[in-house]
Formats: sequence, C-alpha cells, structure tokens
Amino acid sequence: MKNLVKLGLAALLSTGSILLNAQRKNTENSTLWEISGNELTKPSYIAGTAHIMCSKDFEIKTKVMKALEKSEQFVMEINYTEPTEIAAMQKMYQTDKKLSEQLSPEEANELDKILADYGTDLKKMDHSSSQGLYALISMKALPCPQTEIKLYEIELLQNALKNKKKVSGLEKVEDQMTSINKAYDLKAVIGQLKMGKEYEILLKEMVEAFKKEDVQSLYTLFKNDKIMNAKQEKAMLTDRNKNWAEKMPEIMKKESAFFAVGGAHLMGENGVIQLLRSKGYTVKPVSSL
Repeated sequence: MKNLVKLGLAALLSTGSILLNAQRKNTENSTLWEISGNELTKPSYIAGTAHIMCSKDFEIKTKVMKALEKSEQFVMEINYTEPTEIAAMQKMYQTDKKLSEQLSPEEANELDKILADYGTDLKKMDHSSSQGLYALISMKALPCPQTEIKLYEIELLQNALKNKKKVSGLEKVEDQMTSINKAYDLKAVIGQLKMGKEYEILLKEMVEAFKKEDVQSLYTLFKNDKIMNAKQEKAMLTDRNKNWAEKMPEIMKKESAFFAVGGAHLMGENGVIQLLRSKGYTVKPVSSL
C-alpha cells in the first residue's frame, strides 16, 4: 500500500491536481451527487475530489463516506490496484529523449533557472518526462511537506478495499497519458512552471472554497485561463468526460457505483453531470445522507 500511495500521488500530481469541483448554479453546491432514474434499480453517486490536500485542510465529509458504504463498487479515474496500471504509471515519468535534447541551449538554460525555484535543476530532471516536470508545480504550491499530504482518492480506495468492494477505473494510464500529451507539451509545461507563486495563491483559494463546498467560487477560480486554455480543456476535460459518460451507464446498470473523479470534470456544459442528465439520468446534489 505504501508504494501504491506514492504512485497515486505522482499520478494525481501530473493530471492537474489542483483542479477542484465546480458546477453551474449557486443552488447546486455540493461535492457529492446522486445519480438515479433511467431504469437504475439503485442510486449511484459521483464525488468531485480535490485530489491532494495538506492534512490540516483534509476532510472527507460524512455524507461522502456513507455514499461509498451504500455503493457496491468503487470507480476511480484509474484503477490503482491493477498491476499493469501500476507498471504503466512507473513508466509515465520517464522519457526516451532527454529534456535538454528537446530544447535549444537558450531554452535549456532558462529551464535550469526555473527549476532552481523548485529545489532542483535540469541535470537532475533531464531524464524526466514533461509529466514529471508538471508534478513539481503542485508539490511547490502545497503549503506543507510531502509527509503531510493526504490523497483524497487513496483514502477512499483504502476504505473500499477494507470493505471488500469491487474496484475499477474509467480509463487506463495510457489514455490519460495521451490526453496529457495533447494538452501540455514540454514548452507548455515550462510555461506553467513559470507561474510559481500564482499557483500557490490559486490553490489556497480553491482549497478554502472546496472545504465550504462553494462550487460557484471554484468554477470562477478554475476558469483562470492561465491554467488551461480551450485546447487544453478539450483534451484534459471535455474529451475524457464524454468517454467516461459513455461507460458509466453500463457500470451503474450492473451494480450501484461510487465514482470519484477530479472535481473539475463535473462542471459546465461538457461536464459529467450535464452529460449524464442529457442521457436521461436525474443527477442532484446531496446535502446529507
């Protein structure tokens, strides 16, 4: 489990770990949603997660744990219990071509200077993939040491395993890698690294909003175009949301499910909630269970 936690942290960091939950109406403020109707015999649930938080801010609300307990299966973005997925994750941060070989001398020198702000340098990171570089952003933005980081999905996973629930994933590591590469090439990641302090401020505001389940504020914060432009949003959110929304009906039809996904996937016209509603499901915020 210790190695699983480490890999989970790395994967969550590389997939936009500060992206949280948002939805379109002030009256729909919740990080937990119930899915019913459309011939479902039992309700399922979807929780928007904050991926990673410092232990001092971390909390899984009682209603979320109760929803997980009521569900017959636990579904994550990626199934961290599959050996093949773990192996794929381990390769995720390696690159066949050194970073320095992908950049001009001037660009490599600039990256080396940027990395100094993250406590490392290009020599140490030269064999990392762009995803490995991207993970540095969230690590720096979090105002606590790595030993005090809590992983929302891993906490839920441990509970699900303890209660012997079936565990599965909505996509494979390879799928996620394809999306990340479409959204953030090396130069785009370097641009994100330059933001530095801006990420720290933004993450703090997001965490506070998430703790209050103030999804409207989270939506406003998330729409900061410095984090994600239209092309990146399509690759990281829209396309993946549509793929997941196609898979979820079959999963829910068989057994009640508890889905845990990065909260940004719930939001907007192309968010999972609206996509499920368009398929005829009733999806409503849960205040308590």
